[in-house]
Amino acid sequence: MSHLRWKSLRERQLVEGYTEPGDIVEARREFRLSMALAQAVCDRRTELGLTQTELGERVGLTQAKISRIEGSGTVPTLPLLAKLAAALDATLDADDTHVSFTTHHTDAA
Repeated sequence: MSHLRWKSLRERQLVEGYTEPGDIVEARREFRLSMALAQAVCDRRTELGLTQTELGERVGLTQAKISRIEGSGTVPTLPLLAKLAAALDATLDADDTHVSFTTHHTDAA
């Protein structure tokens, strides 16, 4: 099926009041959350000026594993998320559609 044909089918379904099954809706939500996590890890790592290898060393992972996390190829476990947050000197904040790392502020004064 060509993209144009798929798009018109999808538009027709939306106009006709089509709703996706719950498992599809949940899978899409999980995928969006996984993508948001990947972007948050990449953004925070870049903000700190770290390479994937350097972040991997801080967490105890290989560069390839960090790459898979940042590419949404894998979803980290809760213990690994805690290690990532600590390595990124931040706290992980998440809701149904958004993930971010909040920097730990230290006052030098």
